[in-house]
Amino acid sequence: MWIGWIEFDLLLGDVHSLKEKRAAVRPLIAELRRFGVSVAEVDHLDLHRRAGIGIGCVSAEHGHLVEVLDNAERLVAGRVEFALLSAHRSIANSED
Repeated sequence: MWIGWIEFDLLLGDVHSLKEKRAAVRPLIAELRRFGVSVAEVDHLDLHRRAGIGIGCVSAEHGHLVEVLDNAERLVAGRVEFALLSAHRSIANSED
C-alpha cells in the first residue's frame, strides 16, 4: 500500500474577507475531490488572503499515486485566482 500527501500554500487574489475566501476555496476543494482524494483546508484558517490545502491519497500502486498527486498539483497551479506559493509532498510505503 502506498500513502501520499501534498500540501499547498496559496495566496488568494482579490479577496477581502473570510467569507470571500470560503467562496473561492470551496470550489477548488470540490474540484480536487474528483480525483478520489481526501481534501481539507488545513492552514491559514484565520487569514483571508492565504489558504493551506492538504490532500491525502492511498493507492495500491506507486505510479498511480504519483499520477494523482501530479494531476492535483497541475490543477492548483493552473488556477488563475490563486498564486501557488509552495507545494510539499511526501510518499511512503506501508512496508517502510
